[in-house]
This record gives sequence, C-alpha cells and structure tokens, in this order.
Amino acid sequence: MKRPRRSAAISLFVALAVVGAFVVAIAGCSGLNDGAAASASEGAAASQVKDDNLKTLNVGSDLYPPFVYSNEYGDIVGLDVDILTEALGRIGYKPKYQLIDWEKKKELLASGELDCVMGSFSMTGREGEYRWAGPYLASRQVVAVDPESDIYTLADLEGRVVAVQSTTKPESILLNHTNENVPQIKELYSFSDRSYLNPALVEGLVDAIAAHESSLLTYEKDYGVTYRILSEPLLEVGLGTAFDINDTRGIDVKLTHAYQEMLADGTMERLVSKYFDDPSPFLNVEGLS
Repeated sequence: MKRPRRSAAISLFVALAVVGAFVVAIAGCSGLNDGAAASASEGAAASQVKDDNLKTLNVGSDLYPPFVYSNEYGDIVGLDVDILTEALGRIGYKPKYQLIDWEKKKELLASGELDCVMGSFSMTGREGEYRWAGPYLASRQVVAVDPESDIYTLADLEGRVVAVQSTTKPESILLNHTNENVPQIKELYSFSDRSYLNPALVEGLVDAIAAHESSLLTYEKDYGVTYRILSEPLLEVGLGTAFDINDTRGIDVKLTHAYQEMLADGTMERLVSKYFDDPSPFLNVEGLS
C-alpha cells in the first residue's frame, strides 16, 4: 500500500498565521479544573524537594497538558510531574525538569544531558528503543474530528488530511500503516509543536487530528473546544518513563517497582483523580496487551 505523503509542519505555518489569535499558549494552561489547579500548586511545591539526601535526576519533557505544563509562576507542573516526583522520592531521587525539543530526546539521553524523559510518552511499540520504567498509566491514541464532520469511523479517513505531533505513535501508525483498520489517507501533517493541532482542525486546514485521548479531553475542557472523538482507537498504549538504552544504573527497574506500588496502594488513583473525573481507564495497566 502506498504510504501517505508526510508534510513538515512548516508547510502549514503560513496558513496557521491567520488563526494566531486562536492559538492559546499551552504554557499558561490556566483553565485546568479546580483539582488540577490545586495539584499544580502541590506539584510545584513537591518538585522542589527539600531533602538534600535525595539524588537529582535530570528529566526532559515538552509541554503536554495536563501531563506536563507551565503554571502561572513558570513552574513545570502536571500529572506526570506529580507521579514522577512521588515515585522518585520512594527510591531516593528527586527530579529536575527541563523543557526540550521532543524530537531530540534520544540524543539528549545518549549524551547524558538527561537521565530520563517523560511526558505522556507511549512505551508500546518502542520497547527496544529505550530502557523503560512502567507502564504507570494506560492511554488511548485516538482520532478527533469536528462535530459536523462526516468522518465517523477509521475507515472514513480514506483520502483525508490528518495532523499529528511528530515522533508520536499516531504519526508512526499513519505513516507505516500498522493498524489494518486505517485506510490510505491523502496527506499527513507532522507538527513539532502540538499546539498547532487544534487550530488546524478548527479552521478546517485538516480533516482530523490524532493524539492521546487524555490530551484532547483536557483541551476541550480548558478551552471550550468541542471534538467528536472516534470510538475506535488507533492504539491502546502504556505510558512510561524512558532512559537511554545503554543506561545500566538500574534506576528504571527501581522506578517500575515504585509505579507498581503506587498503582496498588491507591496513590496513582488519587493523583489521576485531580486531573480527570474518571481515573479508572488510566489505571487499567494490567489490561494492556
């Protein structure tokens, strides 16, 4: 089967300029629900662990609300920040966060500039590319369309234009046709910055976007945007924390055990509940194939 033509993000920059007023600065993300807002404050405080006996790990991520975002004070906060801070504390570490170009994560890990990367990062299908801690949560990769769209199933994507964030699982699925239920699309736009996905769809520049369901639900809630999310997922995935493939320190193993403890003792449910009304789909880690 012919692969869809992939277009770099720059091919839409001119078109997107006309909707600049619509593009909400993800870094602000001030519209989170009350629980998440409270957690943001809690996460910011927790991220500055006062115990000097804890070793520091350099953690890289991009902005991916509600998992990782910047609050009104410029602190890096979010669900993944809360989870990792708690888990690392259990094994004698504390995180130091650094915003990165997500496309350069592998080389930053290989160089030693970063110890690990995390930010709603799908480990499914990448098991041999990194040393993984996790999965700590489950997630669905889905397709979203305008409510008035005539796209109702994955099969309806045939001949359509779809936008994704570059180096993500949706990009891989659509480029390599690894989901047999997805037909041949016309064109795939890959953005290095995920904040372009939503205005591209709303302004009709693309027919559909694909991303983590959780991020789409958060955007809907925070910014009053309405999507219709297709019921059939592209993929159900496990989220993990990635270390360089040649990292032999064993931190990934210890961190995996900490995540398992948090899933068992209710900590993970408590943290997820601050961001999502129904945490149960995210906690179904054992149900991942």
